[in-house]
Amino acid sequence: MGDRITKTDEEWRQLLTPEQFAVTRRKGTERAFTGKYWAFNEPGVYLCVCCGNELFSSETKFDSECGWPSFYAPLKSEHIEEAPDYSWGMNRTEVMCSRCGAHLGHVFDDGPAPTGLRYCINSASLNFVKKSE
Repeated sequence: MGDRITKTDEEWRQLLTPEQFAVTRRKGTERAFTGKYWAFNEPGVYLCVCCGNELFSSETKFDSECGWPSFYAPLKSEHIEEAPDYSWGMNRTEVMCSRCGAHLGHVFDDGPAPTGLRYCINSASLNFVKKSE
């Protein structure tokens, strides 16, 4: 995406709650089964809490029973970035917002058809816009 957003830590702190900042800017993780979207099932679109980039649709959300919102595909592949993550002695793939670099969560290859992927995303990194009827 050409409209990359860059802010200082202080600017992000003024815009985000402490939990949102810890997750999105410091690559933190909320506790399982505590986020506002893990058991949420309204129709709509999930946006990056930092910049409003449209990330995931409720149409690709599924219950993976892992304790975090899970999706089998992003809304648009160019709206996310992926990078290797070897933290905590694990080999994972980190998922970030392509517009502002916010840490969203991780993607795993144990999801349902049609992609076989599970985007395990922190609720603290998301906002939700309900689909208008």
